[in-house]
Amino acid sequence: MSKYKKPKKRDLEENVLSQINSNAAGIDIGADRHWVSIPVGRDEENIRSFACFTADLYAMAEWLKQCGVDTVAMESTGVYWIPVFQVLESRGFEVKLVNAHYVKTVPGRKTDVLDCQWLQQLHTYGLLSGSFRPEDQICVLRSYIRQRDNLIKSGCVHIQRMQKALTQMNIQLHRVISDITGTTGLSIIRAIVSGERNPIKLAGFKDGRIKASVEEIAASLTGDYRPELVFILQQELKFYEFYQVQIAECDTQIEQCLASFADQVDVTKTPLSKPKRRGKKQPGNAPQFDLRTHLYRISGVDFTAVDGLGALTVLVLVSELGLDPARFPTVKHFTSWLGLCPGSRITGGKVKSSKTRPVANRAATALRMAAQTLCRSHSALGAYYRRMQSRMGAPKAITATAHKLARIFYRLWTSGDRFTDPGIDAYEQQYRERTLKNLKKKAQAFGLELIPISNAMECVS
Repeated sequence: MSKYKKPKKRDLEENVLSQINSNAAGIDIGADRHWVSIPVGRDEENIRSFACFTADLYAMAEWLKQCGVDTVAMESTGVYWIPVFQVLESRGFEVKLVNAHYVKTVPGRKTDVLDCQWLQQLHTYGLLSGSFRPEDQICVLRSYIRQRDNLIKSGCVHIQRMQKALTQMNIQLHRVISDITGTTGLSIIRAIVSGERNPIKLAGFKDGRIKASVEEIAASLTGDYRPELVFILQQELKFYEFYQVQIAECDTQIEQCLASFADQVDVTKTPLSKPKRRGKKQPGNAPQFDLRTHLYRISGVDFTAVDGLGALTVLVLVSELGLDPARFPTVKHFTSWLGLCPGSRITGGKVKSSKTRPVANRAATALRMAAQTLCRSHSALGAYYRRMQSRMGAPKAITATAHKLARIFYRLWTSGDRFTDPGIDAYEQQYRERTLKNLKKKAQAFGLELIPISNAMECVS
């Protein structure tokens, strides 16, 4: 039995946590009241509660100033934290929004008072990390982009209901055209709502780009036009058109917001290259203004040169990440924040799981959707996706390709370089050389040597 050795005083002093933020405060955000804790001795009461009204928020900021607080950590659910964050940040405080999941793991704290005290104590010793929040100008753009996304989703609901009404009338229009909200589809639906029932006349609204013949479209438009279903179709069409008007108004605000950003590059001196989608139809949800030029002007990088990253995808990434990459010291920090890098759950020296960390991140979702579009791309990224898909299946291939896209985006984001696609042939050649190198290493480990088939046949003959 080993004898207990008393530790030296110097070792004990080194193990004691030092206070990093001596002027720290903790706030537990609530729906109707906010509980604030400051260091002991700064006021007669070191814990106070404030109502959620704007005047009370300014009173909270004034009290924190009087108590000598310069940094604040807050915990919240929902969006109750946003007004408090903005008021305190405008008054010069360093504000950190803490993930509630990371501070709720310690049991025994059952009240708001104990919550704010625990936040203040952890923040004093520098044990809390704040959630990422871009600068205010980016937050304005992000609000417009998220509202636009909500409008598109709401409009999609009414497209589905129009499709349901047509199916109930046995109008098989979706069998002969790819999109019922395109030029041909909307023209036919508006004519049906206006009272037209002749299939030949309805098929006459066919656009020249439709591959189906007039006879095929007329056959799909022969159905049972029940009055109640036509009424439903009419209302859903009006709802859809209303959301299209709202999306157009939102696009106007987005264009004005983008115009307010400072120029990072002179477009007249360094113009953009021609888009890759030249001669092809733009996505149905794309804004009507020149979004690609705006993004190039404010970022100084043409991110759309990367295969899979369209203008809308880059807009989402810029609105969620901002224009300053300094918040992410390395590419590993960036991919970890996105939740796209492999996990490292190790217990007892054994790897328990290497799955990616589940996150609710709009930027990561945009990168995953961009990766999914590379399944038929004749590029190096497309070849990489197909190789990963053959090895691991589609879900893991999407994550792996999104991770590669994130690394490319970060490199362009930090360096400002131009992206050059090596091409599918160069990628396949690089993959072949890497495979041969690994095979040679394995052969040498067994005392063997790889010989090309042509050389082997010459030796035999």
